Amino acid sequence: MVVMMKLPQDVVINILLMLPVKSLMRLKCLSKSCYTLVQSSTFVNLHLNRPTTFRDGLILFKRSIKQDDDLHKTILSFLSGDDENHLSPINPDLDVPCMTSNYSNDFDQFIGPCQGIVALMDNLTTVLFNPSTRNYRMLPPSPFNIPPPFSYAIECVGFGFDNISNDYKVIRILDVYLEDHGYPQDFEKKIEVYDVDIDFWRELDHADQNFPTIYWLPSSQMFYQGSCHWIGISIEDALVILSFDLSTETFHTAKTPDSCYFMNGPSYGLAVLNDTFTLICYPRTERAKNTNEFTYIWLRKDYSGCDSWIKKYTIKGLPIQSPLAIWRECLLLFQCSNGFLMSCNLRSNEVSEYNLHGSPTSLRVIIYKESLTLIPRGYGSSTQIEKF
Repeated sequence: MVVMMKLPQDVVINILLMLPVKSLMRLKCLSKSCYTLVQSSTFVNLHLNRPTTFRDGLILFKRSIKQDDDLHKTILSFLSGDDENHLSPINPDLDVPCMTSNYSNDFDQFIGPCQGIVALMDNLTTVLFNPSTRNYRMLPPSPFNIPPPFSYAIECVGFGFDNISNDYKVIRILDVYLEDHGYPQDFEKKIEVYDVDIDFWRELDHADQNFPTIYWLPSSQMFYQGSCHWIGISIEDALVILSFDLSTETFHTAKTPDSCYFMNGPSYGLAVLNDTFTLICYPRTERAKNTNEFTYIWLRKDYSGCDSWIKKYTIKGLPIQSPLAIWRECLLLFQCSNGFLMSCNLRSNEVSEYNLHGSPTSLRVIIYKESLTLIPRGYGSSTQIEKF
Protein backbone atom coordinates (compact mmCIF):
# COMPACT_ATOMS: atom_id res chain seq x y z
CA MET A 1 0.00 0.00 0.00
CA VAL A 2 2.87 2.38 0.85
CA VAL A 3 4.48 1.61 -2.51
CA MET A 4 1.22 2.28 -4.35
CA MET A 5 0.81 5.71 -2.74
CA LYS A 6 4.20 6.75 -4.18
CA LEU A 7 2.79 6.28 -7.67
CA PRO A 8 1.16 9.13 -9.65
CA GLN A 9 -2.44 9.70 -8.54
CA ASP A 10 -3.95 8.78 -11.91
CA VAL A 11 -2.13 5.41 -11.75
CA VAL A 12 -3.38 4.88 -8.17
CA ILE A 13 -6.94 5.68 -9.25
CA ASN A 14 -6.80 3.21 -12.13
CA ILE A 15 -5.57 0.50 -9.76
CA LEU A 16 -8.29 1.25 -7.21
CA LEU A 17 -11.01 1.20 -9.88
CA MET A 18 -10.19 -2.46 -10.53
CA LEU A 19 -10.73 -3.49 -6.90
CA PRO A 20 -14.05 -4.85 -5.61
CA VAL A 21 -16.00 -2.60 -3.26
CA LYS A 22 -15.34 -4.89 -0.31
CA SER A 23 -11.58 -4.33 -0.77
CA LEU A 24 -12.05 -0.59 -1.19
CA MET A 25 -13.96 -0.39 2.10
CA ARG A 26 -11.08 -2.14 3.90
CA LEU A 27 -8.74 0.69 2.93
CA LYS A 28 -10.00 2.59 5.99
CA CYS A 29 -7.85 0.29 8.12
CA LEU A 30 -4.87 0.23 5.78
CA SER A 31 -4.32 3.70 4.36
CA LYS A 32 -5.99 6.92 5.44
CA SER A 33 -4.94 8.74 2.26
CA CYS A 34 -6.26 5.94 0.02
CA TYR A 35 -9.52 5.77 1.93
CA THR A 36 -9.96 9.55 1.66
CA LEU A 37 -9.44 9.31 -2.09
CA VAL A 38 -11.97 6.47 -2.41
CA GLN A 39 -14.58 8.47 -0.46
CA SER A 40 -14.22 11.56 -2.65
CA SER A 41 -17.08 12.46 -5.00
CA THR A 42 -14.65 12.42 -7.92
CA PHE A 43 -13.65 8.80 -7.32
CA VAL A 44 -17.21 7.71 -6.54
CA ASN A 45 -18.36 9.08 -9.92
CA LEU A 46 -15.40 7.52 -11.74
CA HIS A 47 -16.18 4.19 -10.10
CA LEU A 48 -19.88 4.44 -10.99
CA ASN A 49 -19.14 5.19 -14.65
CA ARG A 50 -16.19 2.84 -15.13
CA PRO A 51 -16.32 0.56 -18.20
CA THR A 52 -18.03 -2.75 -17.46
CA THR A 53 -19.40 -5.71 -19.37
CA PHE A 54 -22.57 -7.75 -18.89
CA ARG A 55 -20.51 -10.26 -16.89
CA ASP A 56 -20.03 -7.61 -14.19
CA GLY A 57 -23.78 -7.69 -13.55
CA LEU A 58 -24.63 -9.03 -10.10
CA ILE A 59 -28.06 -10.18 -8.91
CA LEU A 60 -29.93 -8.76 -5.93
CA PHE A 61 -32.64 -11.32 -5.21
CA LYS A 62 -35.57 -10.51 -2.92
CA ARG A 63 -38.26 -12.85 -1.65
CA SER A 64 -40.47 -13.25 1.40
CA ILE A 65 -40.58 -16.33 3.61
CA LYS A 66 -43.52 -17.31 5.80
CA GLN A 67 -42.61 -17.79 9.46
CA ASP A 68 -44.32 -19.87 12.15
CA ASP A 69 -46.24 -16.87 13.50
CA ASP A 70 -47.82 -16.22 10.07
CA LEU A 71 -45.54 -13.25 9.49
CA HIS A 72 -43.68 -12.97 6.20
CA LYS A 73 -40.12 -11.70 6.44
CA THR A 74 -38.25 -10.14 3.54
CA ILE A 75 -34.85 -11.63 2.64
CA LEU A 76 -32.24 -10.26 0.24
CA SER A 77 -29.62 -12.48 -1.43
CA PHE A 78 -26.50 -11.24 -3.22
CA LEU A 79 -25.55 -13.47 -6.14
CA SER A 80 -23.01 -13.74 -8.94
CA GLY A 81 -22.80 -16.10 -11.89
CA ASP A 82 -20.02 -18.21 -13.33
CA ASP A 83 -19.30 -18.85 -17.02
CA GLU A 84 -22.12 -21.42 -17.15
CA ASN A 85 -24.56 -19.00 -15.44
CA HIS A 86 -24.69 -20.98 -12.21
CA LEU A 87 -25.50 -18.73 -9.27
CA SER A 88 -23.54 -18.50 -6.02
CA PRO A 89 -23.75 -16.11 -3.03
CA ILE A 90 -21.18 -13.34 -2.71
CA ASN A 91 -22.43 -12.22 0.72
CA PRO A 92 -24.62 -13.74 3.45
CA ASP A 93 -28.37 -13.33 3.08
CA LEU A 94 -29.86 -10.24 4.66
CA ASP A 95 -33.11 -9.90 6.62
CA VAL A 96 -35.03 -6.64 6.10
CA PRO A 97 -37.01 -6.27 9.37
CA CYS A 98 -38.75 -3.06 8.30
CA MET A 99 -40.41 -5.08 5.51
CA THR A 100 -41.80 -7.83 7.75
CA SER A 101 -45.58 -8.10 7.48
CA ASN A 102 -48.53 -10.46 7.85
CA TYR A 103 -48.91 -10.88 4.10
CA SER A 104 -46.61 -12.30 1.44
CA ASN A 105 -45.28 -8.98 0.12
CA ASP A 106 -46.55 -9.72 -3.38
CA PHE A 107 -47.22 -6.00 -3.95
CA ASP A 108 -43.66 -4.92 -3.14
CA GLN A 109 -41.83 -3.05 -5.86
CA PHE A 110 -38.07 -3.36 -6.38
CA ILE A 111 -36.72 -0.49 -8.51
CA GLY A 112 -33.26 0.34 -9.77
CA PRO A 113 -30.43 0.58 -9.81
CA CYS A 114 -30.53 4.36 -10.27
CA GLN A 115 -27.02 5.80 -10.05
CA GLY A 116 -26.07 2.82 -7.87
CA ILE A 117 -29.07 2.98 -5.51
CA VAL A 118 -32.09 0.66 -5.43
CA ALA A 119 -35.47 1.20 -3.77
CA LEU A 120 -37.55 -1.45 -2.01
CA MET A 121 -41.09 -0.11 -1.71
CA ASP A 122 -44.49 -1.18 -0.49
CA ASN A 123 -47.64 0.81 0.24
CA LEU A 124 -46.19 2.37 3.40
CA THR A 125 -42.42 1.95 3.42
CA THR A 126 -39.59 3.03 1.12
CA VAL A 127 -36.04 1.84 1.77
CA LEU A 128 -33.13 3.20 -0.31
CA PHE A 129 -30.24 0.77 -0.38
CA ASN A 130 -26.76 0.46 -1.84
CA PRO A 131 -26.29 -3.32 -2.28
CA SER A 132 -22.50 -2.95 -2.50
CA THR A 133 -21.88 -0.97 0.71
CA ARG A 134 -25.05 -2.24 2.48
CA ASN A 135 -25.86 1.29 3.55
CA TYR A 136 -29.58 2.06 3.62
CA ARG A 137 -32.02 4.78 4.56
CA MET A 138 -35.67 4.34 5.42
CA LEU A 139 -37.49 7.38 4.04
CA PRO A 140 -40.04 9.31 6.11
CA PRO A 141 -43.69 8.56 5.25
CA SER A 142 -45.82 11.04 3.36
CA PRO A 143 -47.18 13.70 5.76
CA PHE A 144 -50.35 14.31 3.74
CA ASN A 145 -53.62 13.16 5.25
CA ILE A 146 -56.86 12.30 3.49
CA PRO A 147 -59.64 13.64 5.75
CA PRO A 148 -62.96 11.78 6.16
CA PRO A 149 -65.25 11.04 4.44
CA PHE A 150 -62.54 10.45 1.84
CA SER A 151 -60.17 7.51 1.67
CA TYR A 152 -57.43 6.49 -0.74
CA ALA A 153 -55.67 3.58 -2.39
CA ILE A 154 -52.09 3.70 -3.68
CA GLU A 155 -52.24 2.93 -7.38
CA CYS A 156 -48.49 2.81 -8.00
CA VAL A 157 -45.09 3.98 -6.79
CA GLY A 158 -41.91 4.97 -8.57
CA PHE A 159 -38.26 5.84 -7.90
CA GLY A 160 -35.54 7.36 -10.06
CA PHE A 161 -32.82 9.95 -10.52
CA ASP A 162 -33.37 13.46 -11.87
CA ASN A 163 -30.25 14.47 -13.81
CA ILE A 164 -31.26 18.14 -13.89
CA SER A 165 -31.70 18.64 -10.15
CA ASN A 166 -29.09 15.95 -9.42
CA ASP A 167 -31.43 14.32 -6.91
CA TYR A 168 -33.34 11.10 -6.36
CA LYS A 169 -37.13 11.27 -6.33
CA VAL A 170 -39.93 9.03 -5.11
CA ILE A 171 -43.42 9.29 -6.62
CA ARG A 172 -46.75 7.96 -5.37
CA ILE A 173 -49.97 7.99 -7.41
CA LEU A 174 -53.09 7.73 -5.25
CA ASP A 175 -56.76 7.25 -6.01
CA VAL A 176 -58.85 9.38 -3.61
CA TYR A 177 -62.52 8.49 -3.29
CA LEU A 178 -65.61 8.95 -1.10
CA GLU A 179 -65.90 6.01 1.27
CA ASP A 180 -69.68 6.00 1.00
CA HIS A 181 -69.47 5.68 -2.78
CA GLY A 182 -67.07 2.79 -2.72
CA TYR A 183 -63.99 2.12 -4.84
CA PRO A 184 -63.09 2.38 -7.67
CA GLN A 185 -66.03 4.58 -8.74
CA ASP A 186 -65.92 8.36 -8.29
CA PHE A 187 -62.22 8.83 -7.57
CA GLU A 188 -59.60 11.37 -8.54
CA LYS A 189 -55.83 11.19 -8.80
CA LYS A 190 -53.40 12.63 -6.29
CA ILE A 191 -49.66 12.78 -7.06
CA GLU A 192 -47.04 12.98 -4.30
CA VAL A 193 -43.31 13.50 -4.91
CA TYR A 194 -40.47 13.17 -2.41
CA ASP A 195 -37.14 14.91 -3.11
CA VAL A 196 -34.57 12.72 -1.36
CA ASP A 197 -31.70 15.22 -1.10
CA ILE A 198 -33.75 18.08 0.34
CA ASP A 199 -35.88 15.66 2.38
CA PHE A 200 -39.26 17.06 1.35
CA TRP A 201 -42.66 15.66 0.37
CA ARG A 202 -44.88 17.75 -1.90
CA GLU A 203 -48.05 17.40 -3.94
CA LEU A 204 -48.25 18.11 -7.66
CA ASP A 205 -51.03 20.50 -8.55
CA HIS A 206 -51.13 19.68 -12.27
CA ALA A 207 -52.15 16.03 -12.12
CA ASP A 208 -54.00 14.91 -15.23
CA GLN A 209 -57.19 13.17 -14.12
CA ASN A 210 -57.52 11.30 -17.42
CA PHE A 211 -54.33 9.28 -17.51
CA PRO A 212 -54.44 5.48 -17.57
CA THR A 213 -55.28 3.05 -14.81
CA ILE A 214 -52.04 1.44 -13.63
CA TYR A 215 -51.53 -2.28 -14.23
CA TRP A 216 -49.98 -3.58 -10.98
CA LEU A 217 -47.92 -6.76 -11.33
CA PRO A 218 -44.30 -7.66 -10.53
CA SER A 219 -42.06 -5.94 -13.10
CA SER A 220 -44.94 -3.84 -14.46
CA GLN A 221 -42.98 -0.66 -13.63
CA MET A 222 -39.41 0.48 -14.35
CA PHE A 223 -37.09 3.51 -14.31
CA TYR A 224 -35.51 4.14 -17.71
CA GLN A 225 -33.76 7.17 -19.25
CA GLY A 226 -34.89 9.74 -16.70
CA SER A 227 -38.52 8.60 -16.39
CA CYS A 228 -40.58 6.23 -14.27
CA HIS A 229 -42.66 3.86 -16.42
CA TRP A 230 -45.74 1.79 -15.72
CA ILE A 231 -48.01 -0.39 -17.82
CA GLY A 232 -51.47 1.15 -17.95
CA ILE A 233 -54.94 0.76 -19.41
CA SER A 234 -56.35 3.87 -21.08
CA ILE A 235 -59.96 5.03 -20.83
CA GLU A 236 -60.44 3.40 -24.25
CA ASP A 237 -59.21 0.05 -22.75
CA ALA A 238 -56.01 0.23 -24.81
CA LEU A 239 -52.77 -1.08 -23.31
CA VAL A 240 -50.26 1.78 -23.03
CA ILE A 241 -46.97 2.73 -21.36
CA LEU A 242 -47.40 5.60 -18.89
CA SER A 243 -44.23 7.55 -18.04
CA PHE A 244 -43.36 10.34 -15.62
CA ASP A 245 -40.37 12.51 -16.53
CA LEU A 246 -38.58 13.25 -13.25
CA SER A 247 -37.03 16.49 -14.55
CA THR A 248 -40.10 18.14 -16.09
CA GLU A 249 -42.52 16.27 -13.78
CA THR A 250 -44.92 15.65 -16.64
CA PHE A 251 -46.76 12.49 -17.70
CA HIS A 252 -46.66 10.93 -21.17
CA THR A 253 -48.22 7.87 -22.75
CA ALA A 254 -46.87 5.62 -25.49
CA LYS A 255 -48.54 2.91 -27.52
CA THR A 256 -47.75 -0.76 -27.14
CA PRO A 257 -47.51 -3.21 -30.08
CA ASP A 258 -50.78 -3.54 -31.99
CA SER A 259 -51.12 -7.18 -30.94
CA CYS A 260 -51.05 -6.31 -27.23
CA TYR A 261 -54.39 -5.93 -25.49
CA PHE A 262 -55.75 -6.09 -21.94
CA MET A 263 -59.28 -7.54 -21.88
CA ASN A 264 -58.98 -11.36 -21.60
CA GLY A 265 -55.44 -11.02 -22.87
CA PRO A 266 -52.01 -12.05 -21.57
CA SER A 267 -49.98 -10.43 -18.78
CA TYR A 268 -47.19 -7.88 -19.30
CA GLY A 269 -43.89 -6.84 -17.73
CA LEU A 270 -41.13 -4.31 -18.38
CA ALA A 271 -37.37 -4.94 -18.62
CA VAL A 272 -34.18 -3.74 -20.28
CA LEU A 273 -32.46 -5.87 -22.93
CA ASN A 274 -29.20 -4.62 -24.46
CA ASP A 275 -29.96 -1.14 -23.02
CA THR A 276 -33.27 -1.14 -24.94
CA PHE A 277 -36.74 -0.61 -23.46
CA THR A 278 -38.40 -4.03 -23.46
CA LEU A 279 -41.99 -5.26 -23.10
CA ILE A 280 -42.56 -8.89 -22.06
CA CYS A 281 -45.89 -10.43 -23.05
CA TYR A 282 -46.57 -13.71 -21.22
CA PRO A 283 -49.59 -15.97 -20.55
CA ARG A 284 -51.75 -15.39 -17.51
CA THR A 285 -51.04 -17.70 -14.56
CA GLU A 286 -53.96 -20.00 -15.27
CA ARG A 287 -52.66 -20.54 -18.83
CA ALA A 288 -48.93 -20.80 -18.11
CA LYS A 289 -49.07 -24.61 -17.76
CA ASN A 290 -50.40 -24.90 -21.29
CA THR A 291 -47.39 -25.84 -23.43
CA ASN A 292 -49.02 -24.21 -26.45
CA GLU A 293 -48.93 -20.72 -24.89
CA PHE A 294 -46.29 -18.23 -26.04
CA THR A 295 -44.13 -15.58 -24.37
CA TYR A 296 -43.05 -12.66 -26.55
CA ILE A 297 -40.18 -10.22 -26.07
CA TRP A 298 -40.78 -6.83 -27.74
CA LEU A 299 -38.11 -4.13 -28.12
CA ARG A 300 -39.00 -0.45 -28.49
CA LYS A 301 -36.72 0.55 -31.36
CA ASP A 302 -36.87 4.33 -30.99
CA TYR A 303 -37.56 5.31 -27.39
CA SER A 304 -37.49 9.06 -27.94
CA GLY A 305 -39.37 9.05 -31.22
CA CYS A 306 -42.29 7.13 -32.69
CA ASP A 307 -43.82 4.14 -30.93
CA SER A 308 -42.11 1.51 -33.06
CA TRP A 309 -41.74 -2.03 -31.75
CA ILE A 310 -39.99 -5.15 -32.99
CA LYS A 311 -40.72 -8.70 -31.80
CA LYS A 312 -37.29 -9.99 -30.85
CA TYR A 313 -37.99 -13.40 -29.27
CA THR A 314 -40.83 -15.93 -29.12
CA ILE A 315 -40.76 -18.70 -26.49
CA LYS A 316 -43.28 -21.54 -26.37
CA GLY A 317 -44.48 -23.33 -23.24
CA LEU A 318 -42.60 -21.27 -20.62
CA PRO A 319 -43.87 -22.04 -17.05
CA ILE A 320 -43.80 -18.36 -16.13
CA GLN A 321 -45.83 -16.70 -13.39
CA SER A 322 -44.13 -13.32 -13.81
CA PRO A 323 -40.87 -12.03 -15.38
CA LEU A 324 -38.25 -10.52 -13.06
CA ALA A 325 -35.30 -9.25 -15.14
CA ILE A 326 -33.08 -9.99 -18.14
CA TRP A 327 -29.53 -10.90 -17.10
CA ARG A 328 -26.39 -11.12 -19.23
CA GLU A 329 -28.28 -9.91 -22.32
CA CYS A 330 -30.02 -13.24 -22.94
CA LEU A 331 -31.25 -14.86 -19.71
CA LEU A 332 -34.85 -14.11 -18.78
CA LEU A 333 -35.17 -14.57 -15.02
CA PHE A 334 -38.70 -15.36 -13.87
CA GLN A 335 -40.68 -16.90 -11.05
CA CYS A 336 -42.87 -19.94 -11.52
CA SER A 337 -46.08 -20.77 -9.68
CA ASN A 338 -44.35 -22.79 -6.93
CA GLY A 339 -42.15 -19.82 -5.92
CA PHE A 340 -38.85 -20.96 -7.47
CA LEU A 341 -36.49 -18.73 -9.43
CA MET A 342 -36.02 -19.92 -13.02
CA SER A 343 -34.29 -18.74 -16.18
CA CYS A 344 -34.78 -19.10 -19.90
CA ASN A 345 -31.98 -18.56 -22.39
CA LEU A 346 -33.66 -16.41 -25.05
CA ARG A 347 -31.23 -17.60 -27.71
CA SER A 348 -31.44 -21.36 -27.09
CA ASN A 349 -34.80 -21.62 -25.22
CA GLU A 350 -33.02 -23.65 -22.52
CA VAL A 351 -34.91 -23.44 -19.20
CA SER A 352 -33.20 -23.83 -15.81
CA GLU A 353 -34.44 -23.87 -12.23
CA TYR A 354 -32.33 -22.47 -9.39
CA ASN A 355 -32.38 -23.65 -5.80
CA LEU A 356 -33.78 -20.29 -4.71
CA HIS A 357 -37.38 -19.80 -3.72
CA GLY A 358 -39.84 -17.85 -1.57
CA SER A 359 -43.54 -17.34 -1.13
CA PRO A 360 -45.22 -17.46 -4.56
CA THR A 361 -45.52 -13.99 -6.20
CA SER A 362 -43.00 -12.47 -3.72
CA LEU A 363 -39.83 -12.86 -5.83
CA ARG A 364 -38.08 -9.77 -7.20
CA VAL A 365 -34.73 -9.32 -8.97
CA ILE A 366 -32.46 -6.37 -9.71
CA ILE A 367 -29.34 -6.59 -11.87
CA TYR A 368 -26.67 -4.22 -10.54
CA LYS A 369 -22.98 -3.50 -10.69
CA GLU A 370 -20.86 -2.54 -7.71
CA SER A 371 -20.84 1.12 -6.75
CA LEU A 372 -19.76 3.41 -3.90
CA THR A 373 -22.69 5.80 -4.36
CA LEU A 374 -23.69 7.60 -1.18
CA ILE A 375 -27.33 7.82 -0.14
CA PRO A 376 -28.39 11.44 0.56
CA ARG A 377 -28.73 11.96 4.30
CA GLY A 378 -31.60 14.41 4.49
CA TYR A 379 -31.73 17.21 7.04
CA GLY A 380 -32.37 17.84 10.72
CA SER A 381 -34.25 15.07 12.46
CA SER A 382 -34.86 13.16 9.23
CA THR A 383 -34.17 9.47 8.86
CA GLN A 384 -30.46 8.67 8.95
CA ILE A 385 -28.13 6.41 6.99
CA GLU A 386 -27.77 3.00 8.60
CA LYS A 387 -25.96 -0.20 7.72
CA PHE A 388 -27.37 -3.70 7.47
